[in-house]
Amino acid sequence: MTEPDPDAPTSTGSSPPLARPLAAGGVTRRVHSFLRTLGPGLVAAASDVDPTTVATVAVIGATTVYALSWLTVLVFPILAAVLLISSKVGVVTGEDLQTLVRLRFGRGGQLLFLGSILVVTILVIAADLEAGAAALGLLLHTSWEPLVAPVAIVVLGLLLLGTYDEIQQVLKYIMLVLLAYVAAAFVAHVDWSLVAKDAFAPTVSHDKDYVAGALALLGTTLTSYVYVWHTIELAEEKPALDWLRPKEADAIIGIFFAVAIFWFILVTTGATLGVHHHKIQTAQDAAAALRPIAGSAASYIFGIGLLGSAFVALPVLMGTVAYVVGAEFDWRRGLNEKVRNAPAFYAVIAVSTLLGTGIAYSGISPIRLLFIASIVGGIATPITLVFLLLVASDPQLMRDHTIGRGLGIAGWAVTGLVTVVSLIYLANGGG
Repeated sequence: MTEPDPDAPTSTGSSPPLARPLAAGGVTRRVHSFLRTLGPGLVAAASDVDPTTVATVAVIGATTVYALSWLTVLVFPILAAVLLISSKVGVVTGEDLQTLVRLRFGRGGQLLFLGSILVVTILVIAADLEAGAAALGLLLHTSWEPLVAPVAIVVLGLLLLGTYDEIQQVLKYIMLVLLAYVAAAFVAHVDWSLVAKDAFAPTVSHDKDYVAGALALLGTTLTSYVYVWHTIELAEEKPALDWLRPKEADAIIGIFFAVAIFWFILVTTGATLGVHHHKIQTAQDAAAALRPIAGSAASYIFGIGLLGSAFVALPVLMGTVAYVVGAEFDWRRGLNEKVRNAPAFYAVIAVSTLLGTGIAYSGISPIRLLFIASIVGGIATPITLVFLLLVASDPQLMRDHTIGRGLGIAGWAVTGLVTVVSLIYLANGGG
């Protein structure tokens, strides 16, 4: 757990703590304390910039060019609304979302919630393990298949031997390796007038690639583990209620940088691959988007970025599976716990790693599996969003701090949007 901050307020019982008056230098101490609290939102956002998202947005750029840039922009308020809701749930209740669902809903509801998270998250673990192996393959100039198991072992070792705080400190900053896409966009001969048109005056299409891309984009950015993990982190930290606003700001900052990276990945791949009708089938294809800035080193830069994003996301994914299963059975759990103190929790992490590794050896190519994981995530997302909104609106769980009408409307609108896109995708025959 994070060391107590001497400048942070403390909470006693269930009542919100009173803010202390600011003495001389108090403003400076408050600013310093706020900066130290940054973490859960940044980690949640950083974990969203995982290989599944990187590959999905790259595929969308290669197949639809800039046509879905408007939806990428819209992801910011969408994801902001969802993480603001999960921030409030985590801070007010001091519990993770799975625990709250277990406490509030019947057996059928909690199993539906648990199942929807486990199916999607384990599939994404498999996809991200493949992506990590593919990234190593790019860097080592070898095939990716034999490298899946070593990547899985390294990540599992980090979770078994590391601590929550040490992992968190790394996750805050590792996503910066993907800023190469931002630089590449400015030397890739992007048609910025067309980008602006598609971003702010879009033409909506029922084309299969367009609908599949829209669902995959929503699925990969709104994957349930992102906001479930956010409530887990806040439950671990248990900040006082008057730290809700800083935690919300933390989430917004993380989302802004994550969505900016998504948008530049789409623009860069659209300008370098999409306009030339070059579809992405392999990691090498995806790396080609960075050639305008990196030349022959494009594979190395993309490989480092993809590997970094895998190591951002995999600990979060594996930890999420263990937390939600542990919450279901009320096991002792936590990444700061020693293995001997929480054997069942770490056993679930090991099993999820083993299952993901097995799926990764199914024969599906890394880029294809990453895109499939996004589609499945999009179809399952409305289920977990409904539970999040029901919990956030429940006065028994949230006491006097249920979400306001505006945030509630935004949350249900997001749920409705993902549901409609999912239905259109299925009506198109799933492709």
